[in-house]
Amino acid sequence: MFKDSVATRDSNFIKQAKKIGLIPIGTTNAPEFGFKNVTDSRLYGNCHNPWDLSRTPGGSSGGAAAAVAAGIFPLALASDGGGSIRIPASYTGLIGLKPSRGTMPLGPNGWRSWQGAAINFALTVSMRDTKNLFYGLRRQEPTAPYQPVQAEWCHFLEDDYGKRPLRVAFTTESPVKTKVSPAAKQAVLAAVNFMETELGYQVSEAQPQVNGRELMNQYYLMNGAETAAMLVEFEKKRQKKLQFEEVEPLTYALYRYGQKTPATAYINSLNYWDQVSYQVDEFFKDYDLYLSPTTAQVAPKLENREERLNSMLFEDEGVRFKQYEELIYQMFAPSLAQTPFTQLANLTGNPAISLPTALEKQLPLGIHFIAAKGREDLLFEVGHEFEQAGYFKLPYFYK
Repeated sequence: MFKDSVATRDSNFIKQAKKIGLIPIGTTNAPEFGFKNVTDSRLYGNCHNPWDLSRTPGGSSGGAAAAVAAGIFPLALASDGGGSIRIPASYTGLIGLKPSRGTMPLGPNGWRSWQGAAINFALTVSMRDTKNLFYGLRRQEPTAPYQPVQAEWCHFLEDDYGKRPLRVAFTTESPVKTKVSPAAKQAVLAAVNFMETELGYQVSEAQPQVNGRELMNQYYLMNGAETAAMLVEFEKKRQKKLQFEEVEPLTYALYRYGQKTPATAYINSLNYWDQVSYQVDEFFKDYDLYLSPTTAQVAPKLENREERLNSMLFEDEGVRFKQYEELIYQMFAPSLAQTPFTQLANLTGNPAISLPTALEKQLPLGIHFIAAKGREDLLFEVGHEFEQAGYFKLPYFYK
């Protein structure tokens, strides 16, 4: 639908990237509208993983990850609305930071960016670059509806960090009760052992008490509503209804779901996000970091991922909103089982990072840390410790 569209101006994020000295070279492959954890655009074809060309580099920032992992660039800008930086980082052996909500420039269009769930940043190969890029890009946008928590900005921290060991909670269990590979679990346990024995951190098994299934239902509801709003606006501008063949089936299904979503359900969904955010904030009163696998397995093989959509998704009459909710969940269920850990930080607005610390049969796997809002400094600290200790398993070109 947008294959011939060319941007006529820079976003504020790109303006800031240019301001600090980055030179944009081109664009990389991505799935349509960033909806998938694989990059298999019908327009541009499959994106391949440089570690194994028969596998996906993940998504939605799969092309960015492939460009870095292939040694073309040591840094690629990317975006993350549900794990789209961190999932490719895990699958390609890179560092993937999703910053706190509100820390990256927004506008002059798209101020809400999936109601704050989506944020721009990058894929990198060193903690030095990750940290320097974050502080170079970070800024407040007065117009933005989501303002950053300035816990670390002002350096007047109320906690006693620096005078005590970091407190880390960890889990190896999927929040939606799906299978986690032995290798992904072992990557977390190896990290736990390193933090306890070498760093002296206080580590315990714990996780926020959040209903993972309900969280994902509310995430997909937002996806549907945002997709419908975007495409209806496009229909108005061109004065023509969207046709099924103009977009990929998953996009069309979300578009129809959004059209069925009542305004009351959308408001209640955002209220649920806020409740979960509060629960996670309470969790971080007892812990500094929360560790899990980034992905439940190594990068899957490339395959025909064309969605098998239930025909009920395209019925005009007789299909209720709650039926749509279940159909959409089942549509995403196979991919969610591969990557169930990353979405929490998007809905709550917390910063999170994937670190490339493990290999299974010469394929990379990441571990995933979440911190309290505004505490990227703790993610940089723990990432630096793993990097200095030689734990990073970077692509061949960076060894």
